[in-house]
Amino acid sequence: MSTDEATTILGRLSEELANAVQHAAAATVTVYARRRLPGSGMVWSAGGDIVTANHVVERDDEITIGLPDGSTVPARLIGREPGVDLALLRAETNDLTPIARSAIAPRVGHLALAIGRPGAGDPMASFGAISTVGGAWRTPHGAMVEGYLRADVAMLPGFSGGPLVDGAGAAIGLNSSTLGRGGGLTIPLGAIDAVVAALQAHGKVRRGYLGVGTQQVRLPDALVNAQALPESRALLILSLEPDSPADRGGLLLGDIIVAIEGAAVTDVEGLQDQLSGERVGQPLTLRLVRGGELRDVTVMVGERG
Repeated sequence: MSTDEATTILGRLSEELANAVQHAAAATVTVYARRRLPGSGMVWSAGGDIVTANHVVERDDEITIGLPDGSTVPARLIGREPGVDLALLRAETNDLTPIARSAIAPRVGHLALAIGRPGAGDPMASFGAISTVGGAWRTPHGAMVEGYLRADVAMLPGFSGGPLVDGAGAAIGLNSSTLGRGGGLTIPLGAIDAVVAALQAHGKVRRGYLGVGTQQVRLPDALVNAQALPESRALLILSLEPDSPADRGGLLLGDIIVAIEGAAVTDVEGLQDQLSGERVGQPLTLRLVRGGELRDVTVMVGERG
């Protein structure tokens, strides 16, 4: 490749990246909701929905949004989910440009741009490559997230809440400088969708509640073999809140939960995962070991306050 050809390729790439920033910036806003440097946000709908990082929304009122055209509008907090560092705001406008969604499945090595608008004026951007595409994981707050991304982009001050975009300026996810251990990470759009839907419907992410305290135990081999249990680990009920869903459903201290709706439960996290918001108010079948025998008990799932 000649020097002229290389220069042409680099120049074309540079121009395309600048266009990508311009495209994404049209849907990236400033979030004024804390005393320090403002954060960034992504326009989620033309009707005013803004998705941002929860940690940049330090107050519940007197929130304003800086729009790409330089104007500001009031906004209100619809809901927040600290466990995945997401908040949903609604700006008082219905003429916004929603962020475009990338149609490309992110892969390690894909080029990406972090876009931020941490104040009035032009957007800011940093450039790098996706270094990690991870699967489902549990955040430090105990929430399950359906995947995560890491990119070697600079998470500059005020970039949290802004998008990570592909080479065309379409969003891959939302950047958070505080959610991951050892540096910032990106929450994929698919994981954001579920949280936003819950916040729009309920103002919060609903979580199921049984009212039991449990501890993982290892079952005797004889019991596992006699009952043809799929796992040797299960959950022993150590405490039971009075008048809780579990209490009303007939669970007892000393019961051992081995499965929920036919799926083996081997640890406390597995129990929590089975109590998704969709199951609030719904019957749940628990398979128990009681007195050495298997039995099924149906409990109506409550909602954690």
